[in-house]
Amino acid sequence: MKAVVCTKYGPPDVLQVKEVEKPTPKDDEVLIKVHAAEVTKADCEMRSFNFQVKWFWLPLRVALGLIKPKKQVLGGYFAGEVKSVGKDVSKFKKGDQVFGTTKLRLGAYGEYVCLPAGYTLAPKPCNVSFEEAAAVPLGGLNALHFLRKANIQNGEKVLVNGAGGSIGIFGVQIAKALGAEVTAVDSAIKEEMLRRIGADHFFDYTKEDFTKSGQTYDVIFNMVAKSSYSECVKALNPKGRYLMANPRMSDILRSVLTSKFTDKTAIFVFAGEKEEELLALKEMIEEGKIKSIVDKIYSFEQAAEAHRRVETEQRLGTVVISVGKS
Repeated sequence: MKAVVCTKYGPPDVLQVKEVEKPTPKDDEVLIKVHAAEVTKADCEMRSFNFQVKWFWLPLRVALGLIKPKKQVLGGYFAGEVKSVGKDVSKFKKGDQVFGTTKLRLGAYGEYVCLPAGYTLAPKPCNVSFEEAAAVPLGGLNALHFLRKANIQNGEKVLVNGAGGSIGIFGVQIAKALGAEVTAVDSAIKEEMLRRIGADHFFDYTKEDFTKSGQTYDVIFNMVAKSSYSECVKALNPKGRYLMANPRMSDILRSVLTSKFTDKTAIFVFAGEKEEELLALKEMIEEGKIKSIVDKIYSFEQAAEAHRRVETEQRLGTVVISVGKS
């Protein structure tokens, strides 16, 4: 089968399309023909080994490969069709259209991927394409995970910092669906898109620091690793909740003190990417409450270009590789 392969760390041009061995499902696994996969910032960071958050550099290097990548086919979020199942699998059958995550197995940049049936997989929403479905799991699962932790009430003020990224786009929509008044923070080129999906207010971070505006919020959902922890907490109302999706080690340590000794709560818990959450997203999509926003669709052969698009931060939505696109 064909796959986009990363044999060494480096710039986008290290990605190559090669023939690799097609996987065979074990007794508890499903073989899925991948139709589309999201290109994420994490994919780009693993390809270049240049991570925004530096504190876990060494364990990551050991896990991912000291000299070259151990897992050469990237891709963690996808949509596709079940082609065969192991003898112990009753949950899925041949022909099922699914979407989900490969977790640490990666491999979604290939024509086929084998995954345990117990992984975070669910029927694809019936009202979207494979490309649109592939754009859901990363952003949707993370946004839903954190916003549930915040226990948002109708009418509360929620700010999403980094609102134009994969997670932020769903953060804006889910907060809005929960009845919040939503403020989005990102670059000016994303304002129209963010207002279209539900943002009531907008800050262009290149021109204005939202923490200096005098506005305060019940919930701040932050994806930007370089944000000032203290300034974000100051911008919370009494009993406000600060959700950190991409924290530094110092932020994690300070969050314990904030939650223990003040009336505000700072929350950082890795998203579990649970099947129940994916099913909840499927239902919300089919009910029209949320939707994925796809910026551009690339072919296997354009994988390097797709990575460059993600790294420019100019995308207006999710970047997707479509296996059938030529």
